Amino acid sequence: MLIKDRLAAQPKAPPSTVTEDQMVSDAVTIMAERNYGAMIVVDGDNKVTGILTERDVVKRIVGAGKSAEGMKVADIMTRDPSVAREDDEIETWMKTMSQKRFRRIPVVGDDDRLLAILTQTDLIAYAWPVLLSQTKELALRESRRTFYALLIGGGLLVYAVAMVILAKVLL
Repeated sequence: MLIKDRLAAQPKAPPSTVTEDQMVSDAVTIMAERNYGAMIVVDGDNKVTGILTERDVVKRIVGAGKSAEGMKVADIMTRDPSVAREDDEIETWMKTMSQKRFRRIPVVGDDDRLLAILTQTDLIAYAWPVLLSQTKELALRESRRTFYALLIGGGLLVYAVAMVILAKVLL
């Protein structure tokens, strides 16, 4: 399935964005109010220049013993993050995000402008129905195989018992 098909099937609110010159404290306040783990950093044309994550705040401010006071988003953001295209396959990004250990991917259109953000939660919501369907199919296949084996085994048992009874009657 293509990302754009998933986005059309389950539309989301536009992603929250910040610019590089905004203050980190303002961005973190928005993240906390909305319970977001990241903000996409865009330029004046809504093109992705970076991503500001909780991890960036923890590593580059808290972990470094610095103060966020007077610090701009540009000072701590992750620059040039991977971006998905709306025509990319979801499965490709599921693997990539898992292997590279990131939880959010900005999705851009043909004009490189931000369209959405795809999260691991979105991918799980996509994968669950597929996994459940595959599990159901596997269970049905296995139950059919077991049924036929029991049917054949039962038939052989009935035949063997009938032969023993017939042998006793005739002898």
